[in-house]
Amino acid sequence: MDISLFDFYLPEELIAQSPKEVRDESRLLVVDKSNNTYEDRIFHDIIDYLRPGDVLVRNNTKVLPARLFGIKEGTGAKVEVLLLHQIKGDIWECLTGNARPIKVGTIISFGDGKLRAKCLEVKDEGIRIFEFIYNGIFLEILNEIGQMPLPPYIKKQCEDNSRYQTVYAKELGSAAAPTAGFHFTEELLDKIRRKGVTILDITLHIGLGTFKPVKEQKVEDHVMHSEHYYITKEVADELNKAKKEGRRIIAIGTTATRTLEANIQKFGEFKEASEDTAIFIKPGYEFKAIDCLITNFHLPKSTLIMLVSALIGREFTLEVYKHAVDSRYRFFSFGDSMFIHGK
Repeated sequence: MDISLFDFYLPEELIAQSPKEVRDESRLLVVDKSNNTYEDRIFHDIIDYLRPGDVLVRNNTKVLPARLFGIKEGTGAKVEVLLLHQIKGDIWECLTGNARPIKVGTIISFGDGKLRAKCLEVKDEGIRIFEFIYNGIFLEILNEIGQMPLPPYIKKQCEDNSRYQTVYAKELGSAAAPTAGFHFTEELLDKIRRKGVTILDITLHIGLGTFKPVKEQKVEDHVMHSEHYYITKEVADELNKAKKEGRRIIAIGTTATRTLEANIQKFGEFKEASEDTAIFIKPGYEFKAIDCLITNFHLPKSTLIMLVSALIGREFTLEVYKHAVDSRYRFFSFGDSMFIHGK
């Protein structure tokens, strides 16, 4: 498949730069994949499309304030460091801006010396391995001096860091948020529970690879990033029971989708697991785990629009996206939402 098959026209002004004031008042495009139809609603109307017995699966990962601005000791050069992955203890894999001067042994100071980082290893594409040096509790210092690692298409920092988290964020470890969950409020989740819908939590810690563009002309040549996920035995048992009883499993977001599909593809059923996945869902993929998907509107030529195309077909996806553009929906992380349903 050629990457151009997943391209579409997107005016820059439709890229949302800030979240809606009220989370569940974003717009919702309801897509029926059985009949290839769609209708415009408001997100809190999603409750009208949920049924008693449905299982709603959400990714409860929490974003680290992992963007740090520091000074190279000895030269005073300004350096930006983004925490990507904790290797062990205080040793982290990081992405560095202005990486060339950062060599083994280089020390960077952050927050007037509250946090320091020593480079242990130099890797390709600006990646460095750092050991962090500090007094006190690392996460408390990070919360004090770190910023949210917002996607590159968002031009300014959030005034309130909590708006780049879901209301159910719990397990700290992501470099990006599961943005399809931004539209839920505690009140809406309570209404959904009262309707008889089961809500289950899984965890997938999102890496910056989620924003990595597909550079290969041939889609099949793209190497997918790897991310770590957790599913508990209790959640796996609930999901297997729902499958057996023919109840719908609805994923909130592409990260929850990738987690569930990776798990069932490997084990043949849902199973307790703590492991990495690099699953690449593109047209031709046969979904085994999910029936429905709640998702935002994604980048042209991205792996995420390929996942949506795998679920509802490429041509219908592009038709739906054209409607979203023509109707001035807001796109990407802080944008509007889509609910894909129908069997």
